[in-house]
Amino acid sequence: MAEKQATREAYGKTLKALGAEYPNLVVMDADLSGSTKTAVFAKEYPERFFNMGIAEQNMYGAAAGLALSGKIVCASTFAMFATGRAFEIIRNSIGYTHANVKVCATHAGITVGEDGASHQTFEDIALMRTIPGMTVVNPCDAVSTEKLLRQVVAMDGPAYVRLGRAAVPIFYNEEDEITLGKGNLLRDGKDVAIIATGIMVAEAMAAAAELAEEGIDCRVIDIHTIKPLDEEIVLKAARETGRIVTAEEHGVIGGLGDAVASCCAHNCPVRIEMVGQLDTFGESGKPAELLDKYGMTAEAIISAVREVY
Repeated sequence: MAEKQATREAYGKTLKALGAEYPNLVVMDADLSGSTKTAVFAKEYPERFFNMGIAEQNMYGAAAGLALSGKIVCASTFAMFATGRAFEIIRNSIGYTHANVKVCATHAGITVGEDGASHQTFEDIALMRTIPGMTVVNPCDAVSTEKLLRQVVAMDGPAYVRLGRAAVPIFYNEEDEITLGKGNLLRDGKDVAIIATGIMVAEAMAAAAELAEEGIDCRVIDIHTIKPLDEEIVLKAARETGRIVTAEEHGVIGGLGDAVASCCAHNCPVRIEMVGQLDTFGESGKPAELLDKYGMTAEAIISAVREVY
């Protein structure tokens, strides 16, 4: 069985390493440092860590001020509270000023699990995509989290990094190339392209393996950077397969599916099916059971492939 680690765990470990490499890196949290794993950085660099309390809007406003004063800022809380409660501050104080703030939000999607509907955000990618100049990143495992976070911290400007609560399989190897803004072709195929992001990448690979047994040859692409979207890899898949299935642990409205559909509608219209949260709220439960109930599994991807094939 593949080793598992939550992307938030990888975030905490990578922050600690980056603290030694970037003396101007500042980390902020809204009283959730144990859960977001920023506590790892806080223990090592207490003079560069600020717990802003349960005041997310204030935290992101202060983060903008620090960034505009020359700091690189990673500011964390749960995705629901970052993108939901603090949206206007992120838009106006960070996006509008192009401040060098990285909104690194954890506990995204249905796999928050037992915390329930109030904490399970399916709108965060959609909200962050609408902010001009905002880079949106959704790594699928611990290795891609580290590699992408390093690139996000090195770039100048605002970014949204989406991280999860639950442990997920480590899919990539340390030597794999993962580049911000460029999708990764994980499996070639001629019949259908499965374009996935986040934890659904592993599900897409499992679905492709099962579909191969019944003679359906699926291409699998990891879109870890949702904005800017790698249109080249998407359109190549559209032209060469003629059928696309998108898969995300996010609402089908405004997320990866909509980004891919918009790209194809303007450049190469093809049949598209979307796997994700279908315009509903979630509920409290175990992550695996919730993924199954709300249709974000390899089985759901297989059904969608059969629809378009």
